[in-house]
Amino acid sequence: MNGEPIRVTEIDPGMVETEFSVVRLGDREKADKVYAGIQPLTGDDIADCIQWAVTRPPHVDVDLMVVRPIAQANAATVARDES
Repeated sequence: MNGEPIRVTEIDPGMVETEFSVVRLGDREKADKVYAGIQPLTGDDIADCIQWAVTRPPHVDVDLMVVRPIAQANAATVARDES
C-alpha cells in the first residue's frame, strides 16, 4: 500500500463492555464479573476513536491506536475497585 492513496489503521481496544462477553461466556453473571470494579470502555468510545482516525486529512495515516480504560494497564493488569 506504500505510495497508494489507501490508509490502513489498526485499532486495538482493551476492555470494552458489549454483548460479546455474554455470548463468549454464555452467561450474564459471568460476563458482569469480567468488568466488576472497573469502568470499561463502551462501543461508543471505540466508535469515536474510529471516527477520529478516519477523519484525519488525506495525507495522514493513523497506523496504530491502542485504547484502554484507565484501570487497565495491559491485557493482564487491571486495577479493580474492591469496595
